[in-house]
Amino acid sequence: MASEQLGLTESVSMALGGMIGGGIYAVLGVVTGITGPATWVAFCLAGVVAACAGYSYNALNDVDDENQGGSVSFVQSFVGNSTLAGMAGWTLLFGYVGSMAMYAFAFGEFTVALGGVPDGVGAVPLRPVVSVLAVAGFVGLNLLGAQATGSAENVLVAAKVGVLVAFGVGGIVYVATGASGATLSLGFSELASCGPVVAAAVSFVAFQGWQLLFYDQESIADPVETIRKAVYVSIPVAVLIYGMVAVVTIALAPEALESNPHTALADAAGAITEPFGLGRAGALVISLSALFSTGSAINATLFSTGHFAKGMLSDDLLPDRIGDSEAEGIPTRTLLVLGGVTAAFAAIGSLGGITSFASVAFIVVFGSMSYLALRERDRDRINPVPPAVGLVGTAAFLPLLFWHLYTNQRHTFYVVVVVSVVAVAVELLYFEREALEEEIESVEPEFVEERSPFR
Repeated sequence: MASEQLGLTESVSMALGGMIGGGIYAVLGVVTGITGPATWVAFCLAGVVAACAGYSYNALNDVDDENQGGSVSFVQSFVGNSTLAGMAGWTLLFGYVGSMAMYAFAFGEFTVALGGVPDGVGAVPLRPVVSVLAVAGFVGLNLLGAQATGSAENVLVAAKVGVLVAFGVGGIVYVATGASGATLSLGFSELASCGPVVAAAVSFVAFQGWQLLFYDQESIADPVETIRKAVYVSIPVAVLIYGMVAVVTIALAPEALESNPHTALADAAGAITEPFGLGRAGALVISLSALFSTGSAINATLFSTGHFAKGMLSDDLLPDRIGDSEAEGIPTRTLLVLGGVTAAFAAIGSLGGITSFASVAFIVVFGSMSYLALRERDRDRINPVPPAVGLVGTAAFLPLLFWHLYTNQRHTFYVVVVVSVVAVAVELLYFEREALEEEIESVEPEFVEERSPFR
């Protein structure tokens, strides 16, 4: 293995960092608001569907010997339709922008929740300002060319995961011993409803970070096998951590989940360390971990998305105005566009709306890749069961997510629908522009002739 190539440990770190880096801090409050104590079940369901989608990606990557890559190259190889490939790429870009906006929103929430930080300055709320500044800061960092090495990523992810594991295990022990006076509730009564499935659909964005490995295969040693193992290790670990954190937070901070759900983790951490006289310290550690995790998630996702967009520019799947594909590193205009759209989403959107929009994007793409793998099931190296589960799961998640929004968040529903329709319309107009131009040119002479006064 070349010294600069990433091995299994670094690949697992990248995948886990992409999921845990900001996912749990951003989605926990949204998901618990839907299904309460059964939140851990929602995370398990979403994890199963994500793992089946991961199998589909790995299977396609294995059999696509000449064009290993991600969603865009898979569509190009197995469907041969550049329009569909481009639309898959654009949908992923929208999903990544939604993810970064989600992380930025959570970054702002935890900043405002720190002791001594006001909710606003005058009539201006501080949370949107902090979110925009966070995005701007990481855009600037990427413009300078800063990036973490594989070894540094190992340390960063180990620190983030360590804090959450300590929180989860410590909280479960604290509650189980009876010292807290609280009880662990697993929400089995919710299993008879569709609440956990709806919550799984909403939380799906928290299980997408592993996919970024497929766009950086040149830097990974033995990429097909290494990525396969990294996906199958990282997703279960993420499910376990999400589940523990959810159970503990629901047990120790039920009031905070009602009044301020996005930062309830800090209240739960304070409750765990309070018997040792470290209540404020525990809350501060979790809050700082949240800032560090969501910040690094913005940075890592922006870096990976920028390179993904540059690849699309090289394939003529994005307008040249977005950036120069010949530029060294990530094109400046590409970073500015991605950062600008992300900042706008984070400033004016609600966390539920941003999370739902991003989940829709990844549900559609992951479901499409599961369908592609299922379509190639006659190949010896593809087992049809996981792709079928991934396809059925995503096919169920999408309508349930829209139904939930329509029933409980009517305004968010309309926003998500309008943004989705506009996104698809823009994609079709761009990729079918030549056909539309030819159609207009063929109709225009006839129209002019019919309207001519000299006929």
